[in-house]
Amino acid sequence: MQAKYSVKVQAIRSKGRTDRFYVFIPLPLAAAIGLEAGEKFQWSLTDRNTLAVQRFVPPAEITRGAKSAKTTKSPKK
Repeated sequence: MQAKYSVKVQAIRSKGRTDRFYVFIPLPLAAAIGLEAGEKFQWSLTDRNTLAVQRFVPPAEITRGAKSAKTTKSPKK
């Protein structure tokens, strides 16, 4: 099954800075691929109408920084 999501490119224009464009990933798509905040991706141009996105680190190798760094505090005496 192939899911399709329409997204809108947003432009961020600030004084004294270069214009930036943002594309947001819909939550159902992010959940389907196991996307987590802070992951790094690379865009590549397949042709004038097609962009491909590839993770720098496959999901199985991603460390769960915030989740694994949690420690339980001992109660105060």
